[in-house]
Amino acid sequence: QRVDEKVVMPVIRGYRFVTPRVVRQGVNNFWDNFTDVGNLANSLLQLKPKRSLQTTGRLLVNTTVGVLGLWDPATRIGLQRQDEDFGQTLGHYGVPAGPYVMLPGLGPSSARDAGGRLVDWVGMDQINYINISRNSSEYPALLALRLINARDATPFSFGQLNSPFEYEKLRYIFTQARVLQVRD
Repeated sequence: QRVDEKVVMPVIRGYRFVTPRVVRQGVNNFWDNFTDVGNLANSLLQLKPKRSLQTTGRLLVNTTVGVLGLWDPATRIGLQRQDEDFGQTLGHYGVPAGPYVMLPGLGPSSARDAGGRLVDWVGMDQINYINISRNSSEYPALLALRLINARDATPFSFGQLNSPFEYEKLRYIFTQARVLQVRD
């Protein structure tokens, strides 16, 4: 919480100050398009044909017409983004969530979902359809931009629930939301 307040959020406020909204949205669209590859893989693993086709359509439209995802014309034509991750895939096949954990810098998770995040991260590194891994190692600012964008796109901040029981509320909301995401 303190790292988020004292270090991360000042960086995010600076990013928002110097970067126009349209540029921030383009950066966010680009990373969303990149992660749609993982969404597609997890939709296929969960045997969701309709969602898989929709995500494939999103990828094709946004990568071509949207210039590598800088724009999101797919949403305008009715192809909504569907988030799927390996934690959901494991849950789909009956793997229990396990204990709730708060991952430093990443937020709430469970043992299953933390492992799923790792698989998603390694999987995206292997798919690497636009050579992000190599480019990130050659240009560390690319990785920094990805992390800044991820936090900028996350509306939650610690203390916003204004409750002495924030941890318990967050745990409850997270675990219930994940149950619903696995069931969809």
